[in-house]
Amino acid sequence: MKHVVVIGAGQAGSSCVAKLRNSGFEGDVTLIGAEPVPPYQRPPLSKAYLMGDMTLERLYLRPEAFYADNNITLRMHSEVESIDTNAQTLTVSGETLAYDELVLTTGSTPNRLPEAIGGNLDGVFVVRDLSDVDTMAPRFAQDAKVLIVGGGYIGLEAASVAAKLGLKVVLVEMADRILKRVAAPETSDFFRELHHRHGVDIREGVGLDHLMGEAGAVIGARLTDGTEIPADFVIVGVGIRPGVALAEAAGIEIENGIRVDAQGRTSVPHVWAAGDCASFPYRGERIRLESVPNAIEQAEAVAANIMGAEKDYIAKPWFWSDQYDVKLQIAGLNTGYDRVVTRRVDADSIGFWYYRGDELVAVDAMNDPRGYMVGKRLIEAGKSPDPEVIADPTTDLKALLKA
Repeated sequence: MKHVVVIGAGQAGSSCVAKLRNSGFEGDVTLIGAEPVPPYQRPPLSKAYLMGDMTLERLYLRPEAFYADNNITLRMHSEVESIDTNAQTLTVSGETLAYDELVLTTGSTPNRLPEAIGGNLDGVFVVRDLSDVDTMAPRFAQDAKVLIVGGGYIGLEAASVAAKLGLKVVLVEMADRILKRVAAPETSDFFRELHHRHGVDIREGVGLDHLMGEAGAVIGARLTDGTEIPADFVIVGVGIRPGVALAEAAGIEIENGIRVDAQGRTSVPHVWAAGDCASFPYRGERIRLESVPNAIEQAEAVAANIMGAEKDYIAKPWFWSDQYDVKLQIAGLNTGYDRVVTRRVDADSIGFWYYRGDELVAVDAMNDPRGYMVGKRLIEAGKSPDPEVIADPTTDLKALLKA
């Protein structure tokens, strides 16, 4: 009987082991996680959980009993020190464990500020795991001053929670606009205005020179334009990097993540990868997707291929972000877009449709679930409606799916 070992007990790892069992795999299954709790959802950490609207138990992807009931060995609070791909063994918490198939779902790690500019001061946080949020949560007190470094989705979501809880929020973004790496200027403008209406002080085109500390704790920051701002604590949202250290040390090929083929195999026999840590072929390119849907779907594809499906994983990228009363839903990838078409549904709903030449490649839909749903299906079907048709708010979007 085969033994499948999965390293990384996040969304991808949990999805992989569940898919193996749901598909009738009868061998041994071991899921190894570094944290002391069962696999849980990460997106609500910076939103509902931080707000106090979601309990720890509701965060769990599956009840802890699920793993025992399905004969899955769940090793929590365990660190994998090394992998020997020749012997097909790994060392975990000092013990040697043999595998027949190994799946790396090692996720990603948030970038932190260098110690040289105060990144090691008490009161400086990232938002990645449960312990991060549990540690910072008590600081979200009325009128507390928080500095958020980074104007991507993590930073903006943290800003929205802080503002709703009555904190004084300053957000700094080194680029000339928030969301520059991931969205069009139109989407940046929409969210800048949204945050301004809620009292967030957004400063673009200015970086962090250094944090100021007193008795080992952060008390403020000096920005690159010379201004100084007080801060009771700091949240850092300056991107993440794929968790490749174990794979790299084991001699597995790395290319903006753990390089896998269309079925999830790495460069080493009997080793697979899925989720944030994996880079894979997509429409003639090689990409890495940092999203819950990708983690689930790619991990399930790997589980199926371990069982002999021999089926390529076809990504269907989609993402979301919740800020205040706005739900942003994103379909597709806007890489290489050269035109953005605005579709305003009403005062509270708007969408930005990205075109590359005549091809529809992505949609940002704010409080517009119909626009998101239709846009996603059009992109997946390879259909690209005339931009003028999209811009017309009277257009029946659903009819475009039949065209």
